[in-house]
Amino acid sequence: MTQPRAYIRQRSGLRLNLLDPDPNSWTDEDLAIGLARTFRWGGHSIWPLPLSVAQHSLSVMILFAKFAPKPPTPAEALRELAHDADESLIGGFDAIGPVKPFLGQGFLDLTVKLQQAVFARYNLVQWTPAEHRDHKHADILAAASEAVHVAGWSLAEVRDTLKIHLTPLLTDPLAELYDCRPWEPWAPDVAAERFLAELTRLTEQVRAPAPKAVHAAS
Repeated sequence: MTQPRAYIRQRSGLRLNLLDPDPNSWTDEDLAIGLARTFRWGGHSIWPLPLSVAQHSLSVMILFAKFAPKPPTPAEALRELAHDADESLIGGFDAIGPVKPFLGQGFLDLTVKLQQAVFARYNLVQWTPAEHRDHKHADILAAASEAVHVAGWSLAEVRDTLKIHLTPLLTDPLAELYDCRPWEPWAPDVAAERFLAELTRLTEQVRAPAPKAVHAAS
């Protein structure tokens, strides 16, 4: 019998084995491109373009920082930015939460392996329960806001159909930072460039050596 195999060849030429993911089998640019070409809301949008997971990830990172009880460290911000990285690595598939149990245990195991590879590559640690609550608040708040401003759901539908009970934002957290039209999905090349710039900035900060202590002269 042949061994099961599932490879993704990326822009860099590196091959990722989805069944046994190596943290060194993609580049940061591969990740940015993959997330910029992975679309939320099934690719549906009231705008000319769909919303990418890359753009969503930037929103979540900003919202986490806004509502967290203390300013996040670079590693904590990077963890928010990379929280959906497995969706790029698995081949550009963003499954909505209620569907995931129907995809079977094999799919769930696969996403766990990919997330572990992401965390290993970027030297991240899992959320504490309190941190995870803050993360989910930011993630769900972003989803509620996208549902209204990008996917076209009404406020009542967000509450009654999607079962999201957070009030959607009126102000796009990305608009001021990037001087862009509020809630408009970015083109994939723009989303990839902006995601990669933030990923590079944060990984450099995480990997930077800690400053040496200065001791007073005796």
